[in-house]
Amino acid sequence: MKRIAFKMKLKPGCREEYTRRHDALWPEVKALLQEAGVHDYAIFFDGDTDTLFAVQKVDGAADSQALGNQEAIRRWWTYMADIMETNPDHSPVSKPLPEVFYLA
Repeated sequence: MKRIAFKMKLKPGCREEYTRRHDALWPEVKALLQEAGVHDYAIFFDGDTDTLFAVQKVDGAADSQALGNQEAIRRWWTYMADIMETNPDHSPVSKPLPEVFYLA
């Protein structure tokens, strides 16, 4: 098992919409994450900077950011593109964060 952390950026004023959309996460996206071994996945929000901080545990070879070859994930990215900073392919701009401390 590995732990993955990364940050992303919301457009100002989009926190409630981001939360609403994730509360209704598409079943096919959830299934793809689970099939890839992603679990214990949490996303936190820093309202001072509109930054999202995500952390997940992964038992498989791919984390959530590596599922862009899946059609449902690409549709989800497009669905989210109006409220987040994205790359030209609509994938979220994300920055991996190295782990510097862990207390089990």
